[in-house]
Amino acid sequence: MAEMPEFKTILWEVEDRVGIITINRPEARNALSQGVLKEINYILRTVRDDNSIGALLLTGAGEKAFSSGGDLSGGFQQVDVPDDGDPRDEFVKLFDYIKKSGKPIIAMINGYCYAGAFGVALACDLIVAAEHAKFATPEIKRGLWPMMIMATIFRNVPRKKAMEMILTGEAITAQEAYQLGIVNKVVPFEKLREESMELAKRIAKMSPLIVRMGRDAYYDVLDREYIESIEYLNGKLMEVLSTEDAMEGIRAFFEKREPKWKGK
Repeated sequence: MAEMPEFKTILWEVEDRVGIITINRPEARNALSQGVLKEINYILRTVRDDNSIGALLLTGAGEKAFSSGGDLSGGFQQVDVPDDGDPRDEFVKLFDYIKKSGKPIIAMINGYCYAGAFGVALACDLIVAAEHAKFATPEIKRGLWPMMIMATIFRNVPRKKAMEMILTGEAITAQEAYQLGIVNKVVPFEKLREESMELAKRIAKMSPLIVRMGRDAYYDVLDREYIESIEYLNGKLMEVLSTEDAMEGIRAFFEKREPKWKGK
């Protein structure tokens, strides 16, 4: 695993092949400052090809907030991560890096998840939420509109409900989000890390190569026409079947044993 720099706005740890990113600004409701975005982006582009990490968890420090969204104070924390040379806005890059991270990312929602943070959570592959968590796009109440996250919202939230949330700014509960199919699991706060880690560890046991190939194809195909998608996925299936991990998985099935992944 690549050596990480000393982070100033987030916490980074690895447990049983699961990388855990914690937004560590509880005094600012874990707001997504430029420093936070830079540090998360650095991790996402660093771990993509690291087979020692099979899944990622993204959460916020404390029990109150996953994140309140963008940092409206305009504050900037000086961080020491290397610049990637990409001139795009860090928030734009975050969605791109999440999509291209090569790792399944589970948003572990430990409190309210508002505005831009709601978009970030939706961009993750799975969401596990504490029972007291809430989700909202309150921008309209401040004379704003959630422009940056609409593409993500309308790919994940039923259209009429999405428009209701955007136009009223009202929050929905974790249970309502679960019923809408936005959240995969709702658990008591005291069980949140345990349940999220259990899910992440199960995923991290899979072939890192096949997970990355399949996940990349999944996001690529979302914006393609139907027949084009079928043709594209046929090619991707041939690529998967040509890997050593695919052959090992098939052999292990017939030999009634656990597969030994090589990431090749």
